[in-house]
Amino acid sequence: MPNRIPLISLLLALGLGAMPEPAVAQALLPYTLQIDSAQLEQTALSLAEEAVQLARLQQYQLAVPRAELATQLAPKNAQTWTLLGSLYLQVEQFDKGIEALGQAQSLSPENPSIKFVLGEAHFRKSNYEKAVEYLQAGLKLKPDTPGALFDLGNAFYKLKRFDQAIAQYEKAFALEKNLWPAVNNIGLVKYEMGDVDSAIKRWQEAIAIDNKAAESMLALAVAWYTKGDKEKGLAMGEAALKLDKRYATVEYLQENLWGDRLIADTQKLLATPEMKAALAKIQDTPPPAQMSP
Repeated sequence: MPNRIPLISLLLALGLGAMPEPAVAQALLPYTLQIDSAQLEQTALSLAEEAVQLARLQQYQLAVPRAELATQLAPKNAQTWTLLGSLYLQVEQFDKGIEALGQAQSLSPENPSIKFVLGEAHFRKSNYEKAVEYLQAGLKLKPDTPGALFDLGNAFYKLKRFDQAIAQYEKAFALEKNLWPAVNNIGLVKYEMGDVDSAIKRWQEAIAIDNKAAESMLALAVAWYTKGDKEKGLAMGEAALKLDKRYATVEYLQENLWGDRLIADTQKLLATPEMKAALAKIQDTPPPAQMSP
């Protein structure tokens, strides 16, 4: 489930997806040092473009040093600092990410995308109040941003400000009708509030948008099983885990913002002999063979 603004979408929004071509460097005369600030800027942008391409391939460890060098060559370029901060988040160096993003914000204080990524950074450090602050500041500048509204809903949810969380998810979904995680997360909130029937309705809506939404399928299975429709719950639970067996682990559920009530009920479902047998069979199934090129 996308719990944050996708890095590539952010980079494209910042204009980093298509860097200008670097100028052809002139040959240096022997023993002569020539420093061309425009050329340094172009070299920095070229390095940033390389970092973006590596990020697209999820090669973050290779992307980071290029972005670091880009900021050294162009220290007054907000884009390169934002890129570096975003990459630090990808490798879970949150303090460095916040520092780089702070530098970016000082150079471009009215850029909403920087505020959105700062919101994500603080969210990932579990500083949810600070996340709300930055996300709301960004949304004042660019209000119709589904990803940021979704992130703000997540922050409110973690603060147990449930009604505010639902309101943000609904705004995000109204802007992007295929954003099933927003509908799914309303279900998560409703379940923690004890409104199981409303949660079931939301998860059904999410599955109607994406019939391979394993998260919504497992949550729905748990809700049905808990309400007493055990056969239906077991069947749906097995189907969900066939799509994505990671949801059988508590750690992964927590990463995806499942609340204590839903996780406890999920553990009851997973502890049944039927689900244990199904999961064992799923884990023993070899991955599909790769076709030869």
